[in-house]
Amino acid sequence: MSRLRSAVQKGKRAALENTEVIKSSKKKKSKAAIKEEEPSETEPSSSYHFFHDPTEIPLFRSHLLQWYDQNKRDLPWRTLAMTEPDVNIRTYGVWVSEIMLQQTQVATVIDYYNRWMKRWPTVEKLAAATLEEVNQMWAGLGYYSRGRRLHEGAQKVVSELDGQMPKTTAALLKQLPGVGRYTAGAISSIALGQVTGAVDGNVIRVLCRVRAIGADSTSPAVTDALWKIADTLVDPEKPGDFNQAMMELGARVCTPKSPLCGQCPVQTHCHAFRKVSIKQEIDSKRLLSKLVSKLNTSVPDIENCLAAGSCDLCLLEDWDPQLGVQNYPRKPVKKAPRVEQTLTCIVERQRDGEEMEYLLTQRPSKGLLAGMWELPSMLLEADVSENKYKGLICDMMQKLLEKSLDANSVQFVGEVVHIFSHIHQTYIVFSVRVFDWSEGEQEQKTCWLTKSALKEAAVSTGVKKIMKLYESSSKVDSKEEKRKPTPEKRSNKIKKPKGAVTNEGPKQLCISQFFSTSNTTAKSQNC
Repeated sequence: MSRLRSAVQKGKRAALENTEVIKSSKKKKSKAAIKEEEPSETEPSSSYHFFHDPTEIPLFRSHLLQWYDQNKRDLPWRTLAMTEPDVNIRTYGVWVSEIMLQQTQVATVIDYYNRWMKRWPTVEKLAAATLEEVNQMWAGLGYYSRGRRLHEGAQKVVSELDGQMPKTTAALLKQLPGVGRYTAGAISSIALGQVTGAVDGNVIRVLCRVRAIGADSTSPAVTDALWKIADTLVDPEKPGDFNQAMMELGARVCTPKSPLCGQCPVQTHCHAFRKVSIKQEIDSKRLLSKLVSKLNTSVPDIENCLAAGSCDLCLLEDWDPQLGVQNYPRKPVKKAPRVEQTLTCIVERQRDGEEMEYLLTQRPSKGLLAGMWELPSMLLEADVSENKYKGLICDMMQKLLEKSLDANSVQFVGEVVHIFSHIHQTYIVFSVRVFDWSEGEQEQKTCWLTKSALKEAAVSTGVKKIMKLYESSSKVDSKEEKRKPTPEKRSNKIKKPKGAVTNEGPKQLCISQFFSTSNTTAKSQNC
């Protein structure tokens, strides 16, 4: 019996996974032998989740690059990378594009990139700009810390590196703020021709499907595996084109939902597609065998990882036939964004014979929307009741303008919801007009801007939404004014009792052309 067990152990490696078959309470030597012959977890997973066949790699490169040459989009940063002879400008231009493209769609970035490069075509030009100018240029693009890091990096290149952009992947990673492993790999391969992989969200999806990697795509094991695969696959002759082709494939064909597998140039290399195809064939033959009981139907085997069940890269959940290739990759459940409410006030003033102006305050230099201009605001505590809102606004204006306001002059405008990546923000908006104010020193930096100047200021998308709501509210008030010669001022949401006496102050002017282009010079005071 002992000889038989020994023969089975040597001849059938797969049988070793079932240790109960070979357990023996009397023979400790057998257990030791089993442990030595049992394959490691990395070996079987490598043969399935990695490119173990050297002949497959050049075919993968060839298929992908041929598709890319025929289908790539004409993008300004790609044109610059291909045509700009100055390596410093080329590296700078690709760096700008990669930072802008972080978590932002290509279609959105194009106009911002063109305006940016026209204004600051070199790293020296950007370094000489002010942070205020950078914030103005970045306004509306989101994730505003990216623009600040570009500015900070440009100043570092000029002051510490003699104006020369880093020339290697390692130097880019070490010397430029906000540049991580992916960004360094993308810049160095595209602008400098260095042979290195680049793994972004699109590439993660492509590689997870191609190699059937179903574990949490953010786990260290999966991250290490994906970078290893990317560095193995990258074409040494065209590393920049190859990395861009992988990103293009993920963005346009191997999409998160409804992937276009029929148009995929690397379909024959894709484990996920093969698995879907074979499962469909098995299901159809099973159905056919039920209809024709005597029909001899052989079903193909599905190649799987030999270490399934203990492999760090395999799909842990059950296969969902409805998802198909979308079973890969499986992402962790996103943490729900925290919910916040912010009390915001649109404060307007008008000097004799001059344009209406609006008060803005500058946010702290660190944290969310650092250094950006916003309407006077304060974060609301959870237990603050609505009837205290106007009082809080009066207190805030007292600190900003050293002026006491009548709570009845504060008008409710409405609510605006704005979603940040990690915050579900609701702005509760009021408005007030002031007729006298202090020009003294304030603890918080403030600025009065005209409508046209506000349009060009470094303000967030949230502020633009608020002003758009205010514009709509002013139009409604204007129409009601025409219908009723002496209307009682009231909030469009907060109803007041019949016959209540209010002192709302002068009516607000309509700002229907708030976002229209003006030929007049924008005015600003105390900015």
